[in-house]
Amino acid sequence: MILTVTLNTALDITYRVPALRPHTSHRVSEVTERPGGKGVNVARVLAALGHEVTVTGFAGGTTGRVLRDRLAEVPGVLDALVPVSGTTRRTVAVVDERSGGTTQLNEPGPVIGHAEWSAFQEAYEDLLASASAVALCGSLPPGVPVGAYASLARTARAAGVPVLLDTSGAALRRGVAGRPDVLKPNAEELAELTGSHEPLRATQDARRRGAGTVVASLGPQGVLAVTPEGRWRAVPPAHLHGNPTGAGDSLVAGLLAGLVERLPWPDRLTRAVALSAATVLSPVAGEFDRPAYEELLGRVAVTAEANAA
Repeated sequence: MILTVTLNTALDITYRVPALRPHTSHRVSEVTERPGGKGVNVARVLAALGHEVTVTGFAGGTTGRVLRDRLAEVPGVLDALVPVSGTTRRTVAVVDERSGGTTQLNEPGPVIGHAEWSAFQEAYEDLLASASAVALCGSLPPGVPVGAYASLARTARAAGVPVLLDTSGAALRRGVAGRPDVLKPNAEELAELTGSHEPLRATQDARRRGAGTVVASLGPQGVLAVTPEGRWRAVPPAHLHGNPTGAGDSLVAGLLAGLVERLPWPDRLTRAVALSAATVLSPVAGEFDRPAYEELLGRVAVTAEANAA
């Protein structure tokens, strides 16, 4: 079982409009409502790939009940969310059908009390007993300690469970000290963590800060992976136009699937980049265009470079 942790879950609402114009009214052509948060998106993709997945984190209030109802409709995903007294947040994505661009509005999460955080930690330790890997994903809701991911990573490693960390800001800076097996920042997050905008230098610096492997997502330029075994670049065959929301989550899903299946790094990166690109072609996060994914598997270019320092 793969465990995904989403401390700041969300009910994702996507509006599609013919053209988004500021300061005007819009007629919405389509609305979708789905359980969300980065780890939930990762879980949905993993389940579609045939993996058994458990989702944990927090859920509360009316929005939390709707989220859990929607989550129950996702085949292959087990709900192990911990209830809280606050209300789960909503995120609103407005997709401009003319340009293909997306405008994202993210509400703050509920305030998590000390007792709720303690209850989660106990539940998390229990879930690790049957986990083959764990992904720590997304932002921290108010009330959760800024060093939460470092603590959760150490707990997983003590239980012999490999950890992937995908977060940003202070949670990333503190979380890398927990020595995650895989760190998955994008270019902006990597630069914020290390102070360097040169991907190779920044990726190697992130490893020195505690990450075992760093897989940096560079958008249309694919990914740069610096691992104990070597260094690779993986690039999609072309820049794909569509909705990029969730592409990074699909990249994480591909990396986790490759990890538990013990694939060599070039094969892991091929799968992850193909999934990420195929997600851009899907209208909502947490899904991917399967025919495009299968076609892209044979077209992702993976290049080995000199061993990382």
